[in-house]
Amino acid sequence: MQTIKEITAALKAATKIELWMKDIASDERAGVQKAWSQFLKRLEKQKQLQQAHNEKISFDAQYGKLVAGVDEAGRGPLAGPVVTAAVILPENCQELLGLNDSKQLSKEARERFCLQVKEHALSYYIHFQSAEVIDKLNIYEATKQSMTESVNMLHIKPDFVVVDAMTLPITIPQASIIKGDAKSLAIAAASILAKTARDQYMENLALEFPQYGFEQHAGYGTKQHLEALERYGPTIYHRKTFEPVKSMMKG
Repeated sequence: MQTIKEITAALKAATKIELWMKDIASDERAGVQKAWSQFLKRLEKQKQLQQAHNEKISFDAQYGKLVAGVDEAGRGPLAGPVVTAAVILPENCQELLGLNDSKQLSKEARERFCLQVKEHALSYYIHFQSAEVIDKLNIYEATKQSMTESVNMLHIKPDFVVVDAMTLPITIPQASIIKGDAKSLAIAAASILAKTARDQYMENLALEFPQYGFEQHAGYGTKQHLEALERYGPTIYHRKTFEPVKSMMKG
């Protein structure tokens, strides 16, 4: 008879139900039952991940083969750029199993997926729109312009563009998708690239302006950030048309 340790190790290494497992369900040892339960939960989670992955792929596939997903990060913060990305993925792209809206993933998972997207994408581009341009145009127009630039800079021209809740001034056929990063694998990939690039930018900015805590709040209006603004005033990277920065500039 196999020991509990041997069975647990074998189940951890397994990726599907196999013939040798037929007696495990009836094995009354508590340790075996715990390992078996964990194995079944892992299989179910994997099944759900695969189903969600397939749904995202099917969503994109309805628009053609070369579909570019477009998303942004940083429309709401008081400081830093808004960052947009456009991504064309290969068909299926099983390597991105588990990729989701960037807000649903941990920083570690985002960074891992970011590398995988860059490795497997047929084409991608990331664009940074400065606070200066945001103040000049307004955040909506600045984001739209940045997204358009991301699409135009792809080295492969897509057949179709799916954009997270935005319509762009481009000649390529497009669709504006509400909560697109939860429906489209290409938009989710763009979300990951934009979010990861912006977070890195703000962490670098924190080295230049350590008193604001940019590495912790990425420029959003947290209590810590607002207190730093009151004490030190805005930097050149703050958005002068956003409150309370706007009122501080008048003062």
